[in-house]
Amino acid sequence: MKYLFIFLLAFPFLAHSQKAKQPNILFILSDDHTAQAWGIYGGVLQDYVKNDNIRWLANHGVVLENAFCTNSICVPSRAAILSGQYSHRNGVYDLDDAYEPDSANFAKLLQQAGYQTAIVGKWHLKKEPTGFDHYMVLPGQGRYWNPILKTKDNWQDGNAGGKEYKGFSTDVITDKSIEWLKNRDKTKPFYLSTHFKATHEPYDYPERFKTFLEDVELPYPVDFAEWGTNGRTHDGWPLELLGKRYENGTGKVYPGTSFSLEGLDSLAARKKTYQKFVKDFLRAGAAIDDNIGKLIEHLRQSGELDNTIIIYTADQGYFMGEHGFFDKRFIYEQSLRMPFVISYSKELKKGKRIDDIILNIDFPSLFLDYAGVKQPSHMQGRSFRKNLEGKTPKDWRKDMYYRYWANESNRPAHFGIRTERYKLALFYGQSRTKTERDAMKYPPGWEFYDLKKDPRENHNAINDPEYQGIIRDLKDRLRTLKAESGDGVESNPTIEEIVKQSW
Repeated sequence: MKYLFIFLLAFPFLAHSQKAKQPNILFILSDDHTAQAWGIYGGVLQDYVKNDNIRWLANHGVVLENAFCTNSICVPSRAAILSGQYSHRNGVYDLDDAYEPDSANFAKLLQQAGYQTAIVGKWHLKKEPTGFDHYMVLPGQGRYWNPILKTKDNWQDGNAGGKEYKGFSTDVITDKSIEWLKNRDKTKPFYLSTHFKATHEPYDYPERFKTFLEDVELPYPVDFAEWGTNGRTHDGWPLELLGKRYENGTGKVYPGTSFSLEGLDSLAARKKTYQKFVKDFLRAGAAIDDNIGKLIEHLRQSGELDNTIIIYTADQGYFMGEHGFFDKRFIYEQSLRMPFVISYSKELKKGKRIDDIILNIDFPSLFLDYAGVKQPSHMQGRSFRKNLEGKTPKDWRKDMYYRYWANESNRPAHFGIRTERYKLALFYGQSRTKTERDAMKYPPGWEFYDLKKDPRENHNAINDPEYQGIIRDLKDRLRTLKAESGDGVESNPTIEEIVKQSW
């Protein structure tokens, strides 16, 4: 009885000690801050990027070389991260969809495991956030200056509700994140999502970076002067569209005072558009890097740095003039790839990089693994904790399934497979919700790329004789992956017909 009494007295402390072993998790997510603009993935911009704190994370943690989104557009990617499911499973296919508050998400599971949870910044999933003890989120896309943030006290659906906070959004979101960290219940481990609006179009930045790169001519991607389809099944989203937006909106929507392309030939106009676009983008990214530093410094001063997993990533990639494009949406590498760095000094070796194929649906599985929570069966991802430790499971995926569901003439709906070397995609060009055939500029078609011989995806080799056996095998594997993901049968008869005829 004496020993039992001592054990019962000690049990609360044992329980607290066990919970204290659960690491804190800080998940920093930006919008469109593509790998080319991080400066740790190489590329023509690597020497022009302000990335002191991103480099600190990379030097103190692990960089993923092959992290990919499963649908390269903001709202669906965020839903995939929250749910651990593909778009066709979580119901968030495109920008118009919402994530229902009663849907399962990893934050609810972390709450049940004793975590205090919060999200500050860009939410973009329309309905009220659930699973978070505290939320302070932008309505919709939000604005760069004097952002409105919505909380439980003033929530209204849509763009209504909220309160204005003075300053530049990236700075405000960081300050409010740190404020929550200071005032939270410190007897619990925390999960915090800090989500920046930057670097989304119109690529705005704070005054302190106004002259950053001002007198520099940034280098151009090698395929910058690509014109037309160049063997593709579409025209893409060329920089000329952004140039028109700049002419009409600079000084109003876009930063700067004026912008004109009058009198310039096509190449000179594209170059001028590129210089403004990329400089503004890197200025917006510089503000992100500043604020990552603020978050790291707070954790250092509070003594929580060693017990906190810090992740920085973006919701998808972005074209920075490659193929003459901007924006995202496509299965091509610049859009598909999610830059990702994770630091956790208690477990991960410093300065390591891994090549395994990791998907955004895997992120919540990793969070739950670190928290000691069993992954529910409805989640489709897989924890990559062992991969980060350099112990990749033998049965780890060697390929991935991707699908972009929205449809426009220049950015057609498509699905495909990416392996460690090859990529195959069917651009079928049909809206998910329509039963009549969309009027498209080009017919449905396949694209195939050998990423070893053609890493920039400049040659659609779908008809090259040397690859026909590989393409047949990839089509078979794509059919299997598509079905395994739960995207087995097309509900739209028009799409079903196009796919059947094209396969």
